[in-house]
Amino acid sequence: MTTPAPQGIEAFYEAVTNVSDFIWAGLWNGEALIPFPPMVIVLLGVGAWIMIGLRFYPILKLGEAFAGLFKKEKSGKGEISPFAALSTALSGQVGTGNLAGVATALTLGGPGALFWMWITALFGMALAFAEGSLAIRYRSVGPDGAYRGGPMSYIMMGLGKKWTWLAVLFCLGTLFSAIATGNMIQANSIASSITNLAPIPSWGAGVIVALIVFVVIIGGIKSIGRVAEKVVPFMAIAYLLMALLALILNIEDLPASFALIFGSAFTGTAATGGFLGAGVMMAIRAGVARGLFSNEAGQGSTPMAHAVARTDDPARQGRFAMMGTFIDTIIICTMTALVLLTVQGAFPAGDGTVEHVWNSDLRGFEMTLAAYSAVFPHLLFGSTTIGGFVASVVLIMFVFTTLLTWSYYGERAATHLFGTKVAIPWRLLWVVMIMVGAVQEIEFVWRFGDIANAAMALPNLIAIAALSAVVFALARGEKTAGKDHE
Repeated sequence: MTTPAPQGIEAFYEAVTNVSDFIWAGLWNGEALIPFPPMVIVLLGVGAWIMIGLRFYPILKLGEAFAGLFKKEKSGKGEISPFAALSTALSGQVGTGNLAGVATALTLGGPGALFWMWITALFGMALAFAEGSLAIRYRSVGPDGAYRGGPMSYIMMGLGKKWTWLAVLFCLGTLFSAIATGNMIQANSIASSITNLAPIPSWGAGVIVALIVFVVIIGGIKSIGRVAEKVVPFMAIAYLLMALLALILNIEDLPASFALIFGSAFTGTAATGGFLGAGVMMAIRAGVARGLFSNEAGQGSTPMAHAVARTDDPARQGRFAMMGTFIDTIIICTMTALVLLTVQGAFPAGDGTVEHVWNSDLRGFEMTLAAYSAVFPHLLFGSTTIGGFVASVVLIMFVFTTLLTWSYYGERAATHLFGTKVAIPWRLLWVVMIMVGAVQEIEFVWRFGDIANAAMALPNLIAIAALSAVVFALARGEKTAGKDHE
């Protein structure tokens, strides 16, 4: 009997799913149409072009970038310190992708996916440098006297009015992405974490989070920057210390984990326990897609934060931007992946158990939660372990700061399109959507968000490629390189 074709809203959902799958996985109706996903080709292609044109500057200058954290320089014009701008950008980058996204990559692509996440991050550092340096080179002062910038600004000011359509397309993609992935998905995740820790319904958790977020974002980017500057370093260091302790307690399995990462990156991963196995192509797809989701390099979001830094040196802020990609993926995502590959326990797989959680039937954040619960199993209250409690609190903090930063990204897109008069209405809409997202079934929003992310990234990558000569000159210290358009 022939299955009837989906109608109405189901047909719409299927269409969105197919478009999302094609963009990020090269699939249509679950079947592979092309060997490599289109967005992966574009992102890695432009990233490789910028990296080669910079003569591997992001790798060679990484040490200098970290040294810049402790170097005091005369501040230039802007709204917040360069470090606060980095913290704000990181607060948008570090989120569910670092805890749940890494687990998803291992589920889909096996340990080899981590290797391809590393490769993606290296090219991503080149894209991040381009974004950060262009954000300072091409920024403007709004009617309210505040500095602002981002892809919409370096498109208009660097390429000219004939490229207005590209800036508009980027802004529309940003609005949709902000609501979908920057708000509703994050709100759903933070509400779930809160309800797991306390007897609070999802709608109640949504209201609490919305109120706290509103208190911060009503003050604009300066308020967001102050909070990010204090919270982000603390939460990142706390999480890394917990991950490091987990690895020390299971250090005998660490060499085998690295062997799995490098071995399966080029040979695929055989099925073991609850893991169904993955080929090399799946490892590449999973690693690249999850890596890009986590660090946002090339997406065009982080330059909106870097544009308001108090500095007149584009290359310096570009180095801060590329450092954000390194911290997010090479450090935080790697530590999460190593914990999932190394920690020993008894995790559910079919009718039995397996020793390592990445082989189990668990998925997403449940996998990460189980790993930390296994290594820190002492009960704190009820059935909540110390490890599970800390992991949940870390996720809540990661997601909370993501909500703050993405509210600003969406506001920048809205004000570019409609003027500064929409800033306060946008902030009010933002907190309302947090309450909506907290109680939603989120799978469709993920799919829609993937399309919106691509709608952001493609115009941004076109602009970066078109302005690549300017990027290369900025890296050489030519602070005013490139043409200036009104």
